[in-house]
Amino acid sequence: MILVLIVNLNARDKRLVSPKLVRGLDMSGNTENKISSDIIIYAKDLSKKFGDAIAVNSVSLSLAKGGITAILGENGAGKTTFIHACLGLTNPSSGTLSMFGQPPGSISVRRRTGSMLQDADLPDLLSPREHIELFASYYPDPLNIDVVIGMCKLTGFADKKYKKLSGGQKRRVQFALAVIGNPDLVFLDEPTTGLDTDTRKMLWDVVRQLAADGRTIILTTHYLEEADALADRIVVMHAGKIIADAPTPEIRSLAGGAVIKCVTALSIKAISVLPAVISVRRSGRFVEISTENQTSALQGLLMEDPNISELIVKKPSLEEAFERIVHDKEQE
Repeated sequence: MILVLIVNLNARDKRLVSPKLVRGLDMSGNTENKISSDIIIYAKDLSKKFGDAIAVNSVSLSLAKGGITAILGENGAGKTTFIHACLGLTNPSSGTLSMFGQPPGSISVRRRTGSMLQDADLPDLLSPREHIELFASYYPDPLNIDVVIGMCKLTGFADKKYKKLSGGQKRRVQFALAVIGNPDLVFLDEPTTGLDTDTRKMLWDVVRQLAADGRTIILTTHYLEEADALADRIVVMHAGKIIADAPTPEIRSLAGGAVIKCVTALSIKAISVLPAVISVRRSGRFVEISTENQTSALQGLLMEDPNISELIVKKPSLEEAFERIVHDKEQE
């Protein structure tokens, strides 16, 4: 699939874009409403149906240049369909979508975009080096091939046939193909699935470096710790819709305040009536206090017992926030 996408860089093929489906956007890249030149992705009321099933439901999203954005959601939330629309691999059913102010799938957009998809498939008889050389030839200013081979830790098998590689090695090759073109925008759809811990860390390091160099990274992942470690911004999708979109610390805070763990002479009953305390439980010598606001809870705790000891404050995790966001949406 990726091979066909990149080969079409050199083709004057407009079939991937339907002007009727990209409202307000002409082939010169102008829109009815002015869009800042810093906006990389602009979606307005974007929907995609497959028969009667709605995969993406009236999504509006504006993404500026730079940083790492993680799109999170359960299976079937619409993450991959949205990315496929951005890459020009599927036409929206309705709504507006532009990339760099141009229609998705246009030649100018493809030359500025790299992608690593879940369902990537490459010819078995070429080596990783040959694949990288081929992909590099499609871009006007690619990165150095040997540098990318080293960066992605491919040196030990760069000249083996692709069919002889392990699943993790193939994913490393696919990642190399996503970055070899020196793209301004990189889509990584579940990039570390099937990778061991060391390889995952390598990929994280490269992603951070790409972002530090000014590139824009769009990441989808089932590993919430991965999104927590990498992303500046979190977009949560559920049933085809965006239900949360904010900087990562703000999303994390939606899980509520911190959990306070300490040793105190106060009883559970006395702690439970303090300001901002949600619940209290004893764990050996310690008490664990779930709070709505850690500052208010700590102030109340210290006023009642200035001699608390072994104090630990655990911030809410992204996983806890994600579960709460989805749960609250399902209860509506």
